[in-house]
Amino acid sequence: MSDVRFGLDTFGDVPEDDAGHPLSHAAAIRQVVDEAVLADEIGVDVIALGEHHRPEYSISTPETVLAGIATRTSRIRLSSGVTVLSSDDPVRVFQRFATVDALSGGRAEVILGRGSFTESFPLFGYDLSDYDALFEEKLDLFVRLLDEKPVTWTGKLRPSLADADVYPKTDSGRLPTWVGVGGSPQSVIRTAHHGLPLMLAIIGGPPGRFAPYLDLYRRAAAQFGTTAHPVGMHSPGFVADTDEQAREVFWPRYRVLRDRIGALRGWAPIRREEYDHEIEHGSLYIGSPETVARKIAGAVAELGVGRFDLIYSSGSQPASARLRAVELYGTQVIPMVRDILSEEK
Repeated sequence: MSDVRFGLDTFGDVPEDDAGHPLSHAAAIRQVVDEAVLADEIGVDVIALGEHHRPEYSISTPETVLAGIATRTSRIRLSSGVTVLSSDDPVRVFQRFATVDALSGGRAEVILGRGSFTESFPLFGYDLSDYDALFEEKLDLFVRLLDEKPVTWTGKLRPSLADADVYPKTDSGRLPTWVGVGGSPQSVIRTAHHGLPLMLAIIGGPPGRFAPYLDLYRRAAAQFGTTAHPVGMHSPGFVADTDEQAREVFWPRYRVLRDRIGALRGWAPIRREEYDHEIEHGSLYIGSPETVARKIAGAVAELGVGRFDLIYSSGSQPASARLRAVELYGTQVIPMVRDILSEEK
């Protein structure tokens, strides 16, 4: 499993400065660029930026920030995580990421999703009652665009196309594209039907419970006659010099964000006991480099995934602590995980 790739994900959470004051949205975006530049320098494979339209997050257009990162990096892959295709236009998404691909010398990729938040739907004039149909239809069109040939396509929720050629083209001839899935079997089957790689959002509970989804993906791909690509997973976490430091820096800010979102979804306020249990037995990868590395290696080996992305910001963790987390992930966690996986082969 030495060919496993390791990435970092963020939604551009607005961090605090060392005095506990929140940064502006503009400063938060620049912070993400600095973190990506550092990740590039220390060997992280991928930086993935998620799309949100809420005050807690600074990134609403991942590809715009990725374009800025492209001009300051040389090797790291540049991904969304995710692009909410349902409330966007497939042609424009393709064009924007093809542009990032050009600026970065072929390092762009896109992860498409339906979105776990729904603010983008009324913002851009879409009806939430079409939530599933919008993604189904737009994904079908996006897959056609990936061939980079003239497209004739008919839809119900988006205007049809007749022999439409879309520019710019990529140098490679195909833009790497994943589908992000949070736990819907139908979404797994849809991804296999289109022959696209699967990225699992595993944000709670033991990662092993997602093993049936990997099996479903592979069986569905075999039935459809498509390719079952190596599956990826992303999960939240945080790295600091010690376990105690990581837990204490992350917890109070994570709690605020979790309870704010939970209030909208009918969740009870999170208790510290739940937090600690999720670190020990679930899908929070929080601790020292060795602690986090061993937990990542266990999940990667158990599920047999080909990529692991750490969502390294979940709340207003201080900007300086985030930079340190990125540094430790690239310089210590990733090498340790690779060593552990090599020893277990």
